[in-house]
Amino acid sequence: MHWLVVKTRGVAADDARKAELDEGFAIRTAEDVARELGQMKGVVMKGGQMLSFILDGLPPEARRTLESLQANVEPMAPSLAASVIESELGAPPEDVFLDWDPIPAAAASIGQVHKAVTRDGRVVAVKVQYPGLDTTIGSDLDNAEMIYRMVSAIALKSLDVKGLVDELRERMADELDYRLEASCQSEFAERYRDHPFVRVPDVISEYSARRVLTSEWVDAMTWEEFLASADEAARQRAAEIIFRFVQGAIYRVGVFNGDPHPGNYLFGHDGSVTFIDFGLVKRWRPGEFEGLIPIIDPLFERDAEGVVAQMEVSGFLQPGHELDADSVLSYVSAPYTSYFSDTFTFTEDLTQGVIRGLLEVGGPNAEVMHKLTMPPSFVILDRVVWGMSALLGRLGARNRWRAILDEYRCDQPPVTPLGTAEMNWLRAAGRTPDR
Repeated sequence: MHWLVVKTRGVAADDARKAELDEGFAIRTAEDVARELGQMKGVVMKGGQMLSFILDGLPPEARRTLESLQANVEPMAPSLAASVIESELGAPPEDVFLDWDPIPAAAASIGQVHKAVTRDGRVVAVKVQYPGLDTTIGSDLDNAEMIYRMVSAIALKSLDVKGLVDELRERMADELDYRLEASCQSEFAERYRDHPFVRVPDVISEYSARRVLTSEWVDAMTWEEFLASADEAARQRAAEIIFRFVQGAIYRVGVFNGDPHPGNYLFGHDGSVTFIDFGLVKRWRPGEFEGLIPIIDPLFERDAEGVVAQMEVSGFLQPGHELDADSVLSYVSAPYTSYFSDTFTFTEDLTQGVIRGLLEVGGPNAEVMHKLTMPPSFVILDRVVWGMSALLGRLGARNRWRAILDEYRCDQPPVTPLGTAEMNWLRAAGRTPDR
């Protein structure tokens, strides 16, 4: 990208220098944002990220198309980012902050991150949203019928496309308001304050607004940097932390981050993992959690009839489907292989193979696939489970996953040193699991 070259040129405050810096960027106006995200690309990009667990099971040409639509937008020019800061915080960034780096430290799908120093000396990460994005993507989100048709083209025929799309639209709309993300991040930061191995940066509320989100700056390794340098022990520790964070949020907090993207993890040299980007957060509605979880017990017990009965209650199967219970169990238990043995090793090939098998329309599971649907409330949870599995596969994660899960699912005693450390933290804080 051009901006990576520009970044090496340094920082200056005069107008000529600002203009020179802007030369390296394709996005300089709100109209450029609309062009980059035009013709539904913005919605498909975000929806594709949320549904990316299906990519490995799609035909090659469909996969290439969806991947191209998911590509991140080019970073915006420094002057354009500055205009957003001035609009949202009331003054140019050079006046708002003691120090401001006009060159983005990172670029994402709907915004970019700048490093800055507040007036009281705190080093911070300032996420700035592309101007006009709420209009560009917001109008697309209003065009529900078009999104229904797009998703129908790649979804299983039995899938509740309308319910699925409505759930995705609601979550994507939430992402456009950084005030909602700030609230979610603050909730997680408070929940995990002083945790032995989980970090969530605090939000700096006085420097945040609808299109600007300022958080503590974290000096840590990115996903790629960690993979390039971590030894086996460090990888296994990080994998368990990611797993514990996901399961703890689902089972104990009831509010979980629905975007397990590698860019949303930072790895500390002290063995901690920092979790960032809380724009796509799912909060259980009354009855949702209780409707989904009863399937797990009979599934783990390999009780085919019990699984089918609970799936009918939860809306995964309609009564009168006439499916063979063993066939249903065989199909739906595939993603839970890691819980059927005392220890299990995740691999990239295994995760991709399971996904391909689940989406093979003409395969042995065709009849089950034809009649199986996915309740809308399960969409984001499924995204989290598959995203986490893909990350664990890249780490070659090996552990007692069922026993660790049962710490959160059934309040069982900890089975690893990390589990013991977390339990001691809970006790010291006077907390007990919510579920």
